[in-house]
Amino acid sequence: MENRVYYGEYTLKHWIDLILKKNIVLPEYQRFFVWKEDDTRKLIETFKNKGFVPSIIIGSIDIDGNSKNIILDGQQRLTSIFLAYLGLFPDRDKFKLKKKLEKFAEENDFEEENEYYEDVINWRFDRLLEYGSTKAKILEETSSISEYKKIDLNLLEKIFSETYLGFSYIVPKIEDSNDKKKEQQKFYSTVFRHINSQGINLLPQESREALYYLNDDLKEYFNPNFCKNITTPSGKLDFTRYLSLLSQFNEDPGNVNKIAYGYARNMESYYEDYINKFVENPVEIQIANVALVKEKIKKLKFDSKYDSIIDMDIYFFGLIYHVIFFGKEIDFEKRDELKTELKNKIEEYKYLDNKKINYQRRNPNALKYLRTRIGDSITIYERFVK
Repeated sequence: MENRVYYGEYTLKHWIDLILKKNIVLPEYQRFFVWKEDDTRKLIETFKNKGFVPSIIIGSIDIDGNSKNIILDGQQRLTSIFLAYLGLFPDRDKFKLKKKLEKFAEENDFEEENEYYEDVINWRFDRLLEYGSTKAKILEETSSISEYKKIDLNLLEKIFSETYLGFSYIVPKIEDSNDKKKEQQKFYSTVFRHINSQGINLLPQESREALYYLNDDLKEYFNPNFCKNITTPSGKLDFTRYLSLLSQFNEDPGNVNKIAYGYARNMESYYEDYINKFVENPVEIQIANVALVKEKIKKLKFDSKYDSIIDMDIYFFGLIYHVIFFGKEIDFEKRDELKTELKNKIEEYKYLDNKKINYQRRNPNALKYLRTRIGDSITIYERFVK
């Protein structure tokens, strides 16, 4: 595969025209708008003062035979330019998330210590395109809608026609292949990895999805839909976390103490490294076995809510390991006995020293405790699989 990267610049008006004509679009994993009105004003002032504004990164992606130009980096900047041109801004109160931003369960899962106040709104610029493809039409259709408010930035039309913003346009050339989508996904996983390494901030969910969003099968592998119903106070079951840790355990079962070695300060990088490796060489049987995990959770009649990540880990590390990597069956006739052993192990973790200090709960993200939970959960399940 050969690829090309083109560099250049467009006027702000041309960028706006590209948005209005849908010649550039946002990828589905970029769900939220973060910038506030003050951020938009500061950006416009930077343009007025001929200051530096980072270039936009666009990628050409083939989706089911249709070529799309995806905004890989620059959502906040382009959205702000578009809003300044329209003289509109979404009312943050009207578009605020109806519930806390769905996040993955964390090792530090005390509810009072994990209030998640991400200042984002459930809105993207393509919502405005639903009203029309011209400035006049959009303003006409939104004039009586309370979700948008007018902003006056004292802009002359010439700022849009005389101000330029640079771009990098990535066009991969993929040779005829039996699996063009796979080759394209591998290429863009590298691109996303490079963008993230430069400090481009996405939410963890968005950053991960960027690595595999072109492949529907991988979406259900890394983040199965059933996980959203299995929660701790800090969030839903993070299937990728379990897969990545168990994958390393499976490579060398005798060395549980090597799991995530060197990643203690940045486990998210560990998870993304696993995603990248799996995208490069997916294991089809593991993808298929995700459905079996869902089936067995239902038959075991596990609870949907857990007090902490400790409880969740004991219940799910062993189950996911034996089913995903080996396709094993559970002896459902011993279901109650299994659940009793899992609960007893969780009780054991309440006090781990003679001072009655609960170190597991105080610091569950410590790798030594995490590794213990992995080993104990797998060992318990070994007596109940066949």
